[in-house]
Amino acid sequence: MSIHDSRVEAMDPVEFARLVKHTPDNELRQVMRGERRAKILDHLISGMLSAFRPEVAGRTRAVVHWRIGDRPDGGVDTYEMVIADGVCTLSSRADGQPQLTLNLAAADFVQLVTGNAHAVMLVMKGRLKTRGHLGLTASFPTFFAAPRP
Repeated sequence: MSIHDSRVEAMDPVEFARLVKHTPDNELRQVMRGERRAKILDHLISGMLSAFRPEVAGRTRAVVHWRIGDRPDGGVDTYEMVIADGVCTLSSRADGQPQLTLNLAAADFVQLVTGNAHAVMLVMKGRLKTRGHLGLTASFPTFFAAPRP
């Protein structure tokens, strides 16, 4: 199965993570610049809610903005996550003042949230840029259980 013709919204997280793992980087970048981009991003972002680990987040209260680049028009898609009282909520409107902003390309975002890339390595390679609270930057990835492809 190819990522070009897969029904992402019908796949479970592990199945999609395996598909991403076996998709060449250039093909993944191509898909994430195409017409399926919005559907894939929305599916992955909403899936993060079920991957949220409230026992790890504990009493953390934070607003996090995801800025996902490589949109065909040159813009970015922005999503806002609010973590408070052991609950993670999501909005496609970034209205809150973020304690952490994460900037990365769409293909890198897909690889990160499917467990096919590690946040620290993306930062070291300059492909994930973070701005904000240093402690939150370090702990944020542990708040979510990434699928194991």
